[in-house]
Amino acid sequence: MDTGRGVFVIERDGNVTRHEGQAFHWFAFDPAKRFARTPWPSIPGAEFQSAGDVVLSSDFPAAIGGDGAFYFPRFSGQLRMMRIAPDGASSVRATLPGSLQWLNGLAAGPQNTLYYTEDNAIRKINARGVVTTVKENVSVPDCTVIPGTEGPPNLRGLAVSPDGTIYVAASGCGALLKIDTRGNVSKVLWMNSPWSPTAVAVANGELYVLEYLHTPGDNRREWIPRVRKIQRDGTQVMLTK
Repeated sequence: MDTGRGVFVIERDGNVTRHEGQAFHWFAFDPAKRFARTPWPSIPGAEFQSAGDVVLSSDFPAAIGGDGAFYFPRFSGQLRMMRIAPDGASSVRATLPGSLQWLNGLAAGPQNTLYYTEDNAIRKINARGVVTTVKENVSVPDCTVIPGTEGPPNLRGLAVSPDGTIYVAASGCGALLKIDTRGNVSKVLWMNSPWSPTAVAVANGELYVLEYLHTPGDNRREWIPRVRKIQRDGTQVMLTK
């Protein structure tokens, strides 16, 4: 996702091609295109869009869970995790604790779980809708503050491997963190300001990291994206130039 220009695909041969869809903030993969004809809810100031094999979200982090439903957080007096079926039927998966009005990131985990990020915490929603804390008060040693972010560590996009290991972008510190199943935090990747990771994906034991050139202003054309691959042996390959 390029928030200034739209959606792009990096082909296996390295070519970058344009994908249908608007320049929103978040998307969820829908490879089976189960949500291609979903009647999305009407939310003032926000929009969902089905675009081929992805569902785009303008204002809310989104994910397709292990049950095949589409999930996003919505604030209406209290923040709730909403569930949307392919036919558009809506229900509440969980009511989230605290006084939050938004979330920074959302990802599906094993056993039909959902994980989400706050500024310095990661929490989990189990299949029954029970919310528990995975890790809070997360800090990044030797944090380098990134311009245009909301302050360290500013946890954003995250991904969960099949064994429960979590990878999360600490955008406010320019670092990608790993949190093992015991709650131990380590840095996988860190970069020089103003570059910073915003999202991460896990596939076949490899990591794919979406990074942005952050600027203090609000001109999306200046927020240049790039994608990095971290292979199983730790080798890093920049997939975009």
